[in-house]
Amino acid sequence: MSITAKVYIEHERLALVPTLRTLEDVDIRVITQGNTDPGSTVFPFLIEYDDRGELEAALEEDPTVDNYELVDWTDRTGIYYIEHTPETKLISTVVTDVSGFLVHTETKRHGWLVRLLLPDRAALNTIWEYANENDISLDIIEIYGNSETGGEPSYGLTAEQRAALTIAYKEGYFGEPRDVSLNEVAEEIGLSSTAMSGRLRRGMRNLVGATLVDDETEE
Repeated sequence: MSITAKVYIEHERLALVPTLRTLEDVDIRVITQGNTDPGSTVFPFLIEYDDRGELEAALEEDPTVDNYELVDWTDRTGIYYIEHTPETKLISTVVTDVSGFLVHTETKRHGWLVRLLLPDRAALNTIWEYANENDISLDIIEIYGNSETGGEPSYGLTAEQRAALTIAYKEGYFGEPRDVSLNEVAEEIGLSSTAMSGRLRRGMRNLVGATLVDDETEE
């Protein structure tokens, strides 16, 4: 079953991140297009900023920008075609490789908030492994299974995190006082206490991020 995943990625050499760090109030999003050429390094962007001169000066200095072409500028909004340098970190290639699509991509803080349409969870795992290998921070915020009924949200949890949290809850690990120790819960699924602790911690972080933290106000 196909899935829709919302992820947040960060790295100092992701596309246009140096510009984000230079211009505090700039907003950037990728303009969705039909071209899914996995080797492409040229993408159309919609950029909102008050001063076109300052924006283009930042693009000139941005080490992820090899070349840019202005298509249109109206008020404080410009449409640019931007060609990235070879050193730029991109996830578009691996997304295309797993037969996925970047449905919506916009800047947030010093990174990118990306909504992906993927054929299955294995594709998301491939993207996560690619990010890990390239030192790209990737946080899964939401995952939805796409079905005729609209799918069930996983609240940013991987299958392993969901299983760990569920077993810990059922065994009484979250009780006050606790009914079982971390070691006992870990033994239930064959993990070390250290691995179990990390899985629970990451799962709770993703769960809180997906259910309690507003995307627009998260710091």
